[in-house]
Amino acid sequence: MDLRTTYMGLELKNPVVASASPLSEKLDNFRRMEDAGAAAVVMFSLFEEQIKHENAAIEHLITSGSESYAESLSFFPEFEDYETGPDEYLNLLRRAAEAVDIPVIGSLNGITNEGWVDTARLMQDAGASGIELNAYYIPANLYLDGREVEQRYLDVLKAVKAAVSVPVALKLSPFFSATGNMARQFDEAGADALVLFNRFYQPDLDLEEMEVITDLKLSTPAEIRLPLLWIGVLHGRINASLAASTGVHSPLELIKYLLAGADAVMTTSGMLRNGIGFLGTLVEGLKDWMEARQYDSVAQLRGIMSQVNCLNPGAFERANYIKILENYKAQYE
Repeated sequence: MDLRTTYMGLELKNPVVASASPLSEKLDNFRRMEDAGAAAVVMFSLFEEQIKHENAAIEHLITSGSESYAESLSFFPEFEDYETGPDEYLNLLRRAAEAVDIPVIGSLNGITNEGWVDTARLMQDAGASGIELNAYYIPANLYLDGREVEQRYLDVLKAVKAAVSVPVALKLSPFFSATGNMARQFDEAGADALVLFNRFYQPDLDLEEMEVITDLKLSTPAEIRLPLLWIGVLHGRINASLAASTGVHSPLELIKYLLAGADAVMTTSGMLRNGIGFLGTLVEGLKDWMEARQYDSVAQLRGIMSQVNCLNPGAFERANYIKILENYKAQYE
C-alpha cells in the first residue's frame, strides 16, 4: 500500500503531519513523532514580536545612554514572556533537522515584513526543509480596509519567497471576503502550499472577575467543515499544495480531508489530547480504511470528492445551503 504524498514540493511517506504545537519545543519529541508515524513536523511558531524584541534589545545595548530610546522597549512584551528566543529556536531547529529523517518545517508567526526575511534565511540555513508563514492578523483597526489586509499577506509571502530557496507555505485566515480569489492570488505569488485554516484564539469574558479570558480551546471534529469546504473547492484549481489543519481527532477526519483533495493533513489538538502516539492511530486508521475499500495508494483517493470531481458539485455552493435548511426543517414537520 502506497501512502506517499507530495506536500509543498516535499516527498512525504504519508499525509500525516504534526503541526505547530508545544510538543515540538523538546528535541526528543521530534524523534517520538517520527517513530509514531509523522511524515513531517512543523515546529512551534517563532513570533514576530520575539524578533522585534530581540532586535530592539540589541539596539538598546548598542545605543545605551540614549534617553529617548530606553522607553521604547516598554512597548514590547517582556522578553521573559517567551520561553524561546530566535537563537534558541534556530539551535533547536538545527538539532531537530539532524536528529530525524523526516522534513522539519520552520514556522514564523506575524503579519509584517519586519524580521521575517532575515529569520527565514536563518531557518533555511539551520536545516529547515520548508517554512510555514502563519499570518495571524486580526484587523481591529476600523479604518483598515479589506484590500490593505489582503496586501499585507501578499507582501509577506513575496518577501519571504524572494529570500529563500526552500518551499514556503502560507497558513490562511478563513475570513477573507473572497477566499477562493485570495487562494488564487497566493498561488500566483508563489506559495508552495496553503494551510487551511488558522484558528484565531478569541477571548471570552469572566463574569465573576469582570476580566477578559484569553485561554486556549482545542479544536473539535465539528470544525472540519469550513476547511473541508474550501479544500474541496480549491483542489484541482490551483498549483499550490493544500493542507488541512483543523479538527483532526480520528482517522475519519483525515480520510475526509484526503477525499476532498488535501495533500497533507495536520494535527495538533489530537496529539495534545491523546499523546504523540495518536499520529500512529491516524496512519493505521487510514491503512485499514484503504484496505477495506481496495485502494492501493493515497493518490487514488485524493480529491475524488472535491468539487471538480464530485457528482453533485452544487453541494459545495449555495444550492446545497437551501437544501440543508429544508431537510432540517422537515424533521420537525
